[in-house]
Amino acid sequence: MYIQVLPEYGLVADPMIGIVTTAGESLSPILEKVEILEAVSDDLVNMLSGEGNFLASFPGREKSLVIAGSMNAFWYGLAIGLFIAGIMVFHLI
Repeated sequence: MYIQVLPEYGLVADPMIGIVTTAGESLSPILEKVEILEAVSDDLVNMLSGEGNFLASFPGREKSLVIAGSMNAFWYGLAIGLFIAGIMVFHLI
C-alpha cells in the first residue's frame, strides 16, 4: 500500500517503512531542481560576508556587495542624522 505524494514525478510514500520513494520513475527532474535550490541558497549565504560574487553577475564584480552596503549605510545614516537634527532644531525654537 502506497500513498501518492507527487504523482507528476511518480513519488509515493510507504507508510510501513516511512520513506518516500519512486514508483518506477526517475528522480532526475527533482534532483535538477534541488541542485538549483542549493546553488541559490549558497549564493544567499555567501552574500552575508560581502565577499565573493553573485551567481548571475558579471566577472570582476567581487566587491560590489561591500561598496553597495557602504553606500546604503551612508545614505541611511545621513537621512536619520538630518531627521534627528531637524527634530532638535524645531524643539529649540
